[in-house]
Amino acid sequence: MDSKKLEILVTAADLGSFTKASNVVGYTQSGLTHMMDTLEREIGIPLLRRNHNGIELTEYGVQLMPAIREFLRANARLEKQIRAIKETAATTIRIAAYSSIAMHWMPEILYRFRRLCPDVSVDLRMVDHALEPFELLDEGKTDVIFASRQNYGRCEWIPLYDDYMYAILPKDYPLEGRSSFPLEEFSGKEFLMPYGRFDIDVNAAMRRVGIRLNARPSYVDDETVIRMVGRGLGVSMMTELMIRGRVDDVQCVPVSPRTIRELGMGTYAGGEVSDSVQKLKDCVLQFISDAKRRTSSGKAAQQESGSL
Repeated sequence: MDSKKLEILVTAADLGSFTKASNVVGYTQSGLTHMMDTLEREIGIPLLRRNHNGIELTEYGVQLMPAIREFLRANARLEKQIRAIKETAATTIRIAAYSSIAMHWMPEILYRFRRLCPDVSVDLRMVDHALEPFELLDEGKTDVIFASRQNYGRCEWIPLYDDYMYAILPKDYPLEGRSSFPLEEFSGKEFLMPYGRFDIDVNAAMRRVGIRLNARPSYVDDETVIRMVGRGLGVSMMTELMIRGRVDDVQCVPVSPRTIRELGMGTYAGGEVSDSVQKLKDCVLQFISDAKRRTSSGKAAQQESGSL
């Protein structure tokens, strides 16, 4: 039922005149008359009686008026709540990120963003499945994703970081002085596949060198896989960000040929980017720029130290 027509009915009944009501609601008198005639046809009973003094409610109108007023009050409460939710949603950014990115990047990024936009809330969702951020983005359940590049859905992608892949080997694995691990050497070994469709990136690397893995899927987190390798239960391959700070019981060696997964930030392609999301993007790009500069400075210092 059209709440606008009911509001006008109440106004006209309270004022007792279409002329007076038209001055209040901004419709012409003929327009109000037509609207009330339409409402009565929709309901199926007469609501207003016209006389020489103006208008008054019929007996049916009098009976219905309390329920109409209550309906309009409830409708007003509903509209108020909808506005409040929209206002809250407009000041909340939903983020979906891989667990490794959430752990190593997001605290500093969100710290910077909070200083820039203190009134904007952030809903951070950590995911372990390679495709889940893209699925959430397609379904409209998140605003910004941090993931590795995947051929999935409609995503406006900003590359951020080349995350290099490493072989994860038991401590006693005979590297014989080598500083890298050929991908071909994974052939025939029991391979512990990290959870969360990381097999997409691993298998893509193996296809480039014509290797088929003897892969055993695992349904545990990255740290547990690393611990399993440390106990001699197999070998694995992960990226630098995935293994950071977890290497005490294993050897971590860059694979050859050099292999990366491209980490980046995505928003829905063609969607309107809010001012707060754009400011978040700026914070992320500055964070990555600072991180790369620190890495370059550290390498330069090591080289200079080594030359002395």
